[in-house]
Amino acid sequence: MILTLTANPSTDRTLTLSGALRRGGVQRVEAVISQAGGKGVNISRAAVAAGEATLAVIPADPDDPFVRQLHAAGIACEAVPTSGPPRVNLTISEPDGTTTKLNSPGPHLDAAAATRLRDVLVSRAAGAAWVVLAGSLPPGAPEGWYAELTRALHGTAARVAVDTSEAPLRALVDAFDGDPAGYPDLMKPNGEELASLTGGDAVAIEADPAAAAAAARVLLDRGVGAVLATLGAGGAVLVTPEGAWHAAPPPTEVVSTVGAGDSSLFGYVLADLRGEPPAHRLALAVAYGSAAAGLPGTTIPEPSHVDPGRVQVSPLHHHPGATA
Repeated sequence: MILTLTANPSTDRTLTLSGALRRGGVQRVEAVISQAGGKGVNISRAAVAAGEATLAVIPADPDDPFVRQLHAAGIACEAVPTSGPPRVNLTISEPDGTTTKLNSPGPHLDAAAATRLRDVLVSRAAGAAWVVLAGSLPPGAPEGWYAELTRALHGTAARVAVDTSEAPLRALVDAFDGDPAGYPDLMKPNGEELASLTGGDAVAIEADPAAAAAAARVLLDRGVGAVLATLGAGGAVLVTPEGAWHAAPPPTEVVSTVGAGDSSLFGYVLADLRGEPPAHRLALAVAYGSAAAGLPGTTIPEPSHVDPGRVQVSPLHHHPGATA
């Protein structure tokens, strides 16, 4: 089973424009798509589409319409009551693929709800192969909460993947103190996030897979099990103790990049569950991410959308002493 935590779930509402966004003007919206989402929810949605067992853990009232939407979509979830309904995030999508996101802060998460969420995760992890901790943290959650959860999950049989950004990401890495219990098995930063963690140049990392691999290896040297670095149009880089690989995406007409990173992470986890070697895990990750970019709004790919055979994977040679 793939167990996901979406710490700050959202109703993702995408407004599709027929022309470029004009600030200060009045424009008609061509289409509106609204879907219960958030990074972990998106991964669970992809798992359901692929026929994989999953459970989405979220802070929300069990009777909230958001939760009912998930159940209607066939997504098993465990909702822990919190102080208010999930937030609404807006995405403005332009014809050339440019997306502008307006994200709300979300309801306050108090200490009691955070403890209940942790206890649910640890309990459910007994039947999971992977636990994915994903997305931003809601107001009230300590910045180091993902680090705390990673430690709490260390005693279970499940492996832990973390996909977050900004202060929670920095706090996770700052918590690496030589204790293996604090190291996730997988991290999925994008190029900008990887640069912020390792002191590298974001533009160079996005443009050069070798630079991305060198930056990712800094995290491996600190104890992370593997790093899947997504590089937008540049594809992705995977670094594990066995080596490093770069995958170039197939030609894709970008419709919306929202959910592409979540889809990439799911593709990696899915291939791992199937026992695939690292290069194949990377190929499926990029295939899923590319498929998501070609779909409107936060639409998550189904297996029929995904073709890893169109993804070109090549090994990257690490030079001792290389730094980000």
